[in-house]
Amino acid sequence: MKICITSQGDNLDSQVDPRFGRCQYFIIADTETSEFEAVQNPNLAGMGGVGIQSAQFMAEKQVKTVLTGNVGPNAFQGLQAAGVEVITGVSGSIKETIEKYNKGELKSTQGPSVNSKFGMGQK
Repeated sequence: MKICITSQGDNLDSQVDPRFGRCQYFIIADTETSEFEAVQNPNLAGMGGVGIQSAQFMAEKQVKTVLTGNVGPNAFQGLQAAGVEVITGVSGSIKETIEKYNKGELKSTQGPSVNSKFGMGQK
């Protein structure tokens, strides 16, 4: 199964990025094969709508679960519409996050964790 973790870098030792739509990288990992790919976020510098665009990107990549620090309302809605599970409140290294996910230690989020302007430096 494909999961995606928002990341500040391009490897498994990188830290989880607390932003979804404006994260530096998406680490897309296969939980069955332990293979992963690091994709620089194509929406990072967008002026607006980056949460929705990033949610669409997850659907295109056939990701089943997104793990991140926070997710805004538009991104959350887009991910839900695509059938993607969302887990927020995640921190630490990408490797640790994948291990916690595989052990069932992380739980689904029921709604957005921040407002729509969070990733732009506003809270």
